[in-house]
Amino acid sequence: MDRRSFLKSATLGAGAAGATTLAAPALAADTINWRMVTTWPKNFPGLGVGAQRLADRITRMSDGRLTIQVYSAGELVPALQSLDAVIDGSAEMCHSASYYWQNKSQALNFFTGVPFGMTHREISTWVNNLGGQAIWDEVYDQFGLQGFISGNTANQAGGWFREELTGLDSLKGLRFRTPGLGGKVWEKLGVTVTNIAGGEIFQALQSGALDAAEFVSPYNDLALGFYQVAKNLYISSFNEPGMATELVVDKAKFAALPADLQEIVKTACQAESDQMGNDFFANDPRALQTLVNDHGVQVREFPEEIKKAAAEAALEIHEEILNSSDPLTKKTAESFRDALRLVRTRTEGNEGSYIQTRKQYFQL
Repeated sequence: MDRRSFLKSATLGAGAAGATTLAAPALAADTINWRMVTTWPKNFPGLGVGAQRLADRITRMSDGRLTIQVYSAGELVPALQSLDAVIDGSAEMCHSASYYWQNKSQALNFFTGVPFGMTHREISTWVNNLGGQAIWDEVYDQFGLQGFISGNTANQAGGWFREELTGLDSLKGLRFRTPGLGGKVWEKLGVTVTNIAGGEIFQALQSGALDAAEFVSPYNDLALGFYQVAKNLYISSFNEPGMATELVVDKAKFAALPADLQEIVKTACQAESDQMGNDFFANDPRALQTLVNDHGVQVREFPEEIKKAAAEAALEIHEEILNSSDPLTKKTAESFRDALRLVRTRTEGNEGSYIQTRKQYFQL
């Protein structure tokens, strides 16, 4: 895939923000037209494609009664202004990752993924079966919004580094793009952390403004061309063990929809969550083979010293949030902790044991 072909729209930047004065959504006969803004470049593997597929799915399932038009990053608003576009009414929906909005509430980190936290299956279980959705509703109620899990990437890659990491000393002063609470973990290890939109990362790496970056996984990273600048790819990520994407909807407008259209939006999100996860599972291994065989990428694992220090830093951050002065953030962290304690007994004791056994004894 030509990296520039899907990054073009993402580089429109703030100049596209003036387009937010578009007319209000049309309501003619039984047809409702809504706008979905995203934080992803147009046609971006997995994420951007998933957002478009979700919009198309809603449109088809409703037989066109609820028609969704997708605006990729920069087409209507800059990528990291997507949530504000829904809040201010410039769009009815945004497709994004909730940890991008941690400046609004620290609680939102937990509905994407946190360092050393839940896998994608565990997050989905917490949200759908162990009370997470109700708490998420409380968090977004503050902003007049409704959130749904709309996809997942599963465990991500740890990041691209110009130089091989030999231990904690090699992290000092490193300039690294990584978001969310994972970024705070890296800061505790001496790294200078920044968060920029996916479409801006390559240029920052190429110019030397960044020494390292992580976005999602080999599937995305191949398309973004990171291998052209950095050859050391660290797998797997301890700071994003199971990233969930979100569909955020204006709550009042969602509540005004007929009951069947509300159910279609919910069901489409659930279906797309499964579809996107499958997309990454199928294409990450293929992309990794291409990166290694065709582009000379070195796949590495973080040194034990770094993993141990990162885990200690993550525990400190979790404790800080569990003692938050904001009751809703504290409630979210407690619910997440309790759910993790439960579901990890299956993930580690059942699936984990089986995976180790298969790896050791069975090669088909």
